[in-house]
Amino acid sequence: MTDPTGDGPVHVPVLAEEVARLLGGGRSEESLDGLLVDCTLGAGGHSNLLLGRFPCLRLLGIDQDPEILSIARGRLEPFHDRVRIEHARMSEVTDILQSLDETPIAFLMDVGASSLQLDRPERGFSFTWDGPLDMRMDPRRERTAADIVNHWDESDLADLFFHEGGERGARKVARAIVQARRRTPFKRTRALSETVAISLGKPVRSPRADAPQHRPGGKKPSIHPATRVFQALRRAVNEEAEELEAGLLAAEETLSADGRLLAISFHSGEDGVVKRFLADGAQAGKWAIETRRPVEATHEEVRSNPRSRSAKLRVARRLALDVQDAPPGGTLDERSERS
Repeated sequence: MTDPTGDGPVHVPVLAEEVARLLGGGRSEESLDGLLVDCTLGAGGHSNLLLGRFPCLRLLGIDQDPEILSIARGRLEPFHDRVRIEHARMSEVTDILQSLDETPIAFLMDVGASSLQLDRPERGFSFTWDGPLDMRMDPRRERTAADIVNHWDESDLADLFFHEGGERGARKVARAIVQARRRTPFKRTRALSETVAISLGKPVRSPRADAPQHRPGGKKPSIHPATRVFQALRRAVNEEAEELEAGLLAAEETLSADGRLLAISFHSGEDGVVKRFLADGAQAGKWAIETRRPVEATHEEVRSNPRSRSAKLRVARRLALDVQDAPPGGTLDERSERS
């Protein structure tokens, strides 16, 4: 969580104790020896806990956001001899692992946007605070949210808002955006946020710069009318569906036998992708599912960290590779015998 008017970032990893417990799988802390791949390192909250808990664990931490990686580097400095950090996307993990020539024992992914991104107005993710309409987690990407909003046709925008954001008023929103951009192209988040809210018949007042983000007394604020549209744009800009699929496949292809995949999602569509992937893999004899139902935050965690409210953690254990399931070049045993 961050406050754009505050003194700096405060980030709390969700389901952290559950991640540590399920990663260990009942083994002693000293016996967990090997490489953990944190595909969404973020500010390093989960990895910081895990490296401290398991003294023989090593980390390959990747993230596509170089700004957040700088925070992670500082946070993980005490473990520097056990850590390698790379600016990369999940779709690039397999290539990095090939260069390391080490088989990981665990994959961790905490998919979606970080609160450190969502609460920084200059990053363009916020529908509450004004900023450039950007939303790129990785600045190497060329397409921004402004490009999509100003150039996609009405039907494509409506499909995006409905399928990636679950916005029931997707057609109304798309029509309003196309009409508004004919007069002035969208460049700022506030202009888009207000257009969306008005098109849905739910106009909202923009907050003052010094206004608190949460109401006194802890009353839960209603969802902002632009929430789903902004979520859909963020997912499209960063190709989040494609990256998640790539990360899951990387885990399946590179994990050692008995290695664990831990996936945290905050969006029902993302959780559905993980669930189906693991179910299909279990049917094919590739995965043993450790969590028949997703692990969710306790009431205590939700009270202390509201972001955890929608978090779902699924865990699976990679089964031993056979000849048909082996990576290119044969099974791992066959390749080691030849080397």
